[in-house]
Amino acid sequence: MEFPQRIATQQLIHIFTAVILMLGGSASAEEMEQTFDDVRQETQVWTTYAISPYLRAHNLSVSVHKGSAVISGKVGDGISKELAEQIAFGVKGIKNVNNKIVVEKDYAAPAMDADKNYGITVENASISAAVRSKLFWSKYANGLDVDVSTHSGKVTLKGKADSHNFKSMASRITRNTRGVIAVDNQLSVIEKDSEMNANMKNSANSVSESISDSWITAKVKTTYMYSSNVSSNDISVKTVAGVVVLDGKVDSAVERSLAVELAENVRGVKRVVSKSLVY
Repeated sequence: MEFPQRIATQQLIHIFTAVILMLGGSASAEEMEQTFDDVRQETQVWTTYAISPYLRAHNLSVSVHKGSAVISGKVGDGISKELAEQIAFGVKGIKNVNNKIVVEKDYAAPAMDADKNYGITVENASISAAVRSKLFWSKYANGLDVDVSTHSGKVTLKGKADSHNFKSMASRITRNTRGVIAVDNQLSVIEKDSEMNANMKNSANSVSESISDSWITAKVKTTYMYSSNVSSNDISVKTVAGVVVLDGKVDSAVERSLAVELAENVRGVKRVVSKSLVY
């Protein structure tokens, strides 16, 4: 499967071949399953290449047959060649990889075409979705009406915020999202009167009472997973009656403080206990 121009053609050839064999009665169920496994594995490898910021600009090809993958093309350094091989090995069912990728020191990747922009589109959409989710889970969500768009890692926030504090927090939540390079916060601040703010706060508190501990734990963990500055694998999260308990090890006091802040911003969290989160 050539990256990326031949993806559709190669898949269709495999699929049509399998269907013809099936209709002709000359292929066993095992052979049919193997053919579709080959297509699935090729597609997984290609898709990962397509969304990788390090590989999507290169014309890489991949073919798979019975658990053995052959990858070829040109890259500018050995790290990219190794990465392409590791990606192929990471696909379930691939046991052998014949890495025929050539490293050329002065290699210049061809200009991005519409197919290669697929990877950029997926990455931008993923960043926007992560930011929307984090803003929606935030206890400040009731004070925000936000439209999120991403272009090459730059996130633009448009809409309304009920206070400068809400606007500032939206920037911080967005900036600490994996893949975000810059934030253009165009939110308009529309101050609410004190009585309305009090009512909103009381409403938020009543909603917090009804949010389950399991929901809070899941959202805190996912927030860490989306974060570019907090290692989610090293932090244990437990919630009891709205109190989030963090345990584990982080690299610095800055990461510890950010982990606490991100947890505190999740809707329903009453307090964060971080005595066992060390560095």
